[in-house]
Formats: sequence, C-alpha cells, structure tokens
Amino acid sequence: MDIFEISSQARSALDIVRDVASKGEAIASDERGMSAVEFSLFAGIVSLALINAIDVSTYVYKRMELENATQMGAQAAWKACDTNHLPATTGCSGLTAAVTNAVHSTSLGSQVSLTSGSPSEGYYCLNSANSLQYVSDVTQKPSNCSAAGMSNLQPADYIKVETSLAYAPLFPGVSVASAFVTPINKTAMMRLD
Repeated sequence: MDIFEISSQARSALDIVRDVASKGEAIASDERGMSAVEFSLFAGIVSLALINAIDVSTYVYKRMELENATQMGAQAAWKACDTNHLPATTGCSGLTAAVTNAVHSTSLGSQVSLTSGSPSEGYYCLNSANSLQYVSDVTQKPSNCSAAGMSNLQPADYIKVETSLAYAPLFPGVSVASAFVTPINKTAMMRLD
C-alpha cells in the first residue's frame, strides 16, 4: 500500500469534514432570522427603558400631588380659622377636620396621611438667611424676633402641615424607582396672623 493512497475510510472522513465545513459556511452566510434576533435585543432594551419611565413618572406625579395636598391643607387651615380664633390649634374647633378634608381632596385621596402632631402651630421669625425660624409655641407670643437674631422684627403665627405618602414602585427590583425614598414626606406652612 502506497503512503499516498488514501483509504476509503479516511476518504469518507475527509468528505464528512468538507461537508460540515461547507454547511458551516452556508450557515454563517445565511442572514435569515437576524432581524428577529436584533428586534428581540432592541425590544428588551426599550422595555427596560419604558418600565423605568413609568415608575419614575408615577413617583414624580405622586410627589407633586402630595405637595399640592399639603399646601391645600395649610390653606384650609388659614380659611377655616380667622384671626379671631388664634391660636388655631386651641381656638379653632374645625381646624383638624378642615386640614384633613383638604389633604384628602387630591387624586391621592386617603392615601395621604397627616404625620403625627400635624397640624402644629408656633411663632416664627425670619432669620438673617431669610429663612423662617421657630422661636416659640403659641402659649406665649415673644415680644420680638431677637431669638432669631432680628430684634427689629415681630414674630408671626404660622400653621405647619406635614403629610406622608407610602410609595411602592410598579416594577420593584427592575426600575430605578425602587431606590427612591419612601414614604414621601412634604411640609407646608401658612401665616395665620
């Protein structure tokens, strides 16, 4: 047997290798189904973005509604309790009901809750940074704002409304909204005198 003669078994093995190689080239050059693969990858990315957009938008909307409800509660206190009934927390019998009804009047309804001790009332003064600073409770009005470093100003009676809203994302663990602070808390103040 000549060394250059190829046996029939080796020839059939060589034919198999050539056949597989030609089929591999055919598979590699075949582009059928590529659109489906590309679409599935793109659809996954778009779905993830959509899930995040929905959760973040819902969070922002609820936060704005809570802020609105809190401000409405402070305005309701101002409307329900005139200057003849100050301090409002002791002299205005309808204060808590007016504030509660106002904070529940938004699309969030009874999901909004007043935090413990709200509404509260006190005397506040502007400090040198133009921020309101608590100086006293309503049992005794200070004569001036020296406690805030502004002795030439007079303290004013303010009502403070604090609300809270529990937030749970629609897609927990998938969207970035899972990392947002919950519950959402808001505070509003309104001058009463």
